[in-house]
Amino acid sequence: MEAYVVEWLGFLGRWFHMIAGIAWIGASFYFIWLDGHLLPPRYAEETQRLGLSGEVWALHGGGFYRAQKFAVAPPELPRPLHWFKWEAYTTWLSGMFLLGLVYYWGAEVYLVDRSIADLGKPAAIATGLAFLAGGWVAYDLLCRSPLGRREGALATVMLVLCALAAWALTHLFSGRGATIHFGAMLGTIMAANVFFVIMPGQREMVKAKVEGRVPDPSHGARGKQRSVHNTYFTLPVLFTMISNHYAVFTGAKHAWAVLVAVSLAGVLIRLYFTSRHRGPAKPWLAGAGGAILAATFVALMPRTATVATGEATFAQVQRIVTERCAGCHAAHPTFAGFASAPKNVMLDTPERIVAQALPLHQQAVVLKAMPIGNLTQMTDEERATIDAWFRSGARASP
Repeated sequence: MEAYVVEWLGFLGRWFHMIAGIAWIGASFYFIWLDGHLLPPRYAEETQRLGLSGEVWALHGGGFYRAQKFAVAPPELPRPLHWFKWEAYTTWLSGMFLLGLVYYWGAEVYLVDRSIADLGKPAAIATGLAFLAGGWVAYDLLCRSPLGRREGALATVMLVLCALAAWALTHLFSGRGATIHFGAMLGTIMAANVFFVIMPGQREMVKAKVEGRVPDPSHGARGKQRSVHNTYFTLPVLFTMISNHYAVFTGAKHAWAVLVAVSLAGVLIRLYFTSRHRGPAKPWLAGAGGAILAATFVALMPRTATVATGEATFAQVQRIVTERCAGCHAAHPTFAGFASAPKNVMLDTPERIVAQALPLHQQAVVLKAMPIGNLTQMTDEERATIDAWFRSGARASP
């Protein structure tokens, strides 16, 4: 019953996390687009009277829209005034719920890999949380330092620190655990930007207007800087969210380098789109991102493996699969924590083993990603037996 309840909680958590994330990312992308498309206001008198810095005219859903941006603040505050914060908070909170449910509750399966680091469950959880908090502290201190006024230098330092974090995580946790914590670290930075910088600055600007003071424009400038940073973190975070479905990434020999490369490609592609918003597009940014993805594809391409010698019978393979795989991949899993077979892949009958021969070979032999964390201790000899059987035709007959 516990595994069933956990599976339902995971489903509901992911669904809510996805909905909240769409709302947050959609709003973020829209406002970055809006800022990039501002033009001088059409009416000069209105511009001087209201203190406008730009406007955008748009057509959507059968109606015309006119969005205006004030240089600092409007002459008087309107009612109601809409704030954008809960999209960020609910995304982060639901993400932390999932992190706790999947990777901390099930740390022995998804987070700890004792062949990488012999961590106990409490130590692994504490280490993961330390990366989340430490990532925000380091980033925030950099932004508040003189380096924060030099975006190019700041980006370079952040890339180096992210690479170090990725390297460290992949030397502490399983591939999946390291990747999701890298994404959670960036996601925590994004949400903390909203909670600790953007929202306090906006509250101060509103307070100044209420008290009849001229708002300090530095709050708006600081908030915009963090909002722009958030939009560049978005694609790397989305990559880490879906990466657990792709062992080719999380199970790579140098998974930290793959993580940095794909994240950098995402940043460059996002930079291309933001450059289009501001003026002439810079296709080289998209080209560079695509080139990094292509290079990663080539680097991860399976090399020609040594062909297994000797013969292997289906009976041998079935015994291996029953002992090492079918505890999870069965109609009724017996391995603790699994209410149903992952990805609905079942290997509990001869027919199902044959039907899943290709993914079985891919995951257990080529990528060596399964069993997850090698929890059931599949040996190299057993992988070679599966390889020999697959190469001989993957039949159920002797």
